[in-house]
Amino acid sequence: MNSAPTPSDAPGMIGDMPADGWIDRYVPSALRPYLKLMRLDRPIGTWLLLFPCWWSITLANADGTLSVWRWLYLMVLFGIGALVMRGAGCTVNDLFDRDIDARVARTAMRPLACGAVSVRQALWFLALQLLIGLAVLVQLNKQTVVLGACSLLLVGVYPLMKRLTHWPQAWLGLTFNWGALLGWVAVQGRIDWPPVVLYVAGLFWTLGYDTIYAHQDKDDDVQVGVKSTALALGERTQLFLWLFYGLTIGLMVLTGVLVGLHWLAWPLLVLAGAHLAWQAVVVRIDDSAHCLYLFRSNRLFGWLVLAAFAAGAML
Repeated sequence: MNSAPTPSDAPGMIGDMPADGWIDRYVPSALRPYLKLMRLDRPIGTWLLLFPCWWSITLANADGTLSVWRWLYLMVLFGIGALVMRGAGCTVNDLFDRDIDARVARTAMRPLACGAVSVRQALWFLALQLLIGLAVLVQLNKQTVVLGACSLLLVGVYPLMKRLTHWPQAWLGLTFNWGALLGWVAVQGRIDWPPVVLYVAGLFWTLGYDTIYAHQDKDDDVQVGVKSTALALGERTQLFLWLFYGLTIGLMVLTGVLVGLHWLAWPLLVLAGAHLAWQAVVVRIDDSAHCLYLFRSNRLFGWLVLAAFAAGAML
């Protein structure tokens, strides 16, 4: 049994949601369940979705295609898109999983699981988020619009994966790193090898961090009958983290070589790799609070990679 504190036991938390957070303090009560449904008070998911977009935009502009203002405009536009589409993905996931979530301590108080939002209300809210996402998407070139629309298949199917395979984290990797392709196409208007290699690197990154995350729920997952890499790998998790994260950094280096980055990118990528190595060394798979801490630490990794790519591209 897991004797470590779980997120539901942690001070200031109700399940996996902050207790008395900024949503509860500042947002009208009628809107609170919807903002919690899109996880607006837990932004780590938005960062993890956004970084592959920002990495790719920065790399695609290594040849100076964009002015500074156009580059910043795309960065902001993708930021809005990531925020909204991450919310839409959470809404789809919770619609599929509302019965399972109600049986798991960490997720039992999510808005759909506890009945604060009805299925019909969630569907209307999903439609609103998708419309905002579409409004963002159509600001980009037609190639990006088509490619972005294709991502909806990945988003829609993801909640089913935990029922079909022990590797739903791989499907999440395919979904969450789609921005590595979108960002490049938004700048260059075509697909090239660098964004494809970066996309695969992001897939392995997601396999690592989401396997750590999944260890929070492994006992409940067994009881409710869903699958994860945490259950598939078990005590071999640490070994596989070295594999996943090693491939992540190796493929990012290859991406940089293909783009022709300045040598200043490499020391920063070494720091990013050191951060992933630190995760693999210190991970405690039976400590739920520690797993959540390591999962959230991937925001630092994202910033380090962005700094590496920006330095290498600008110089």
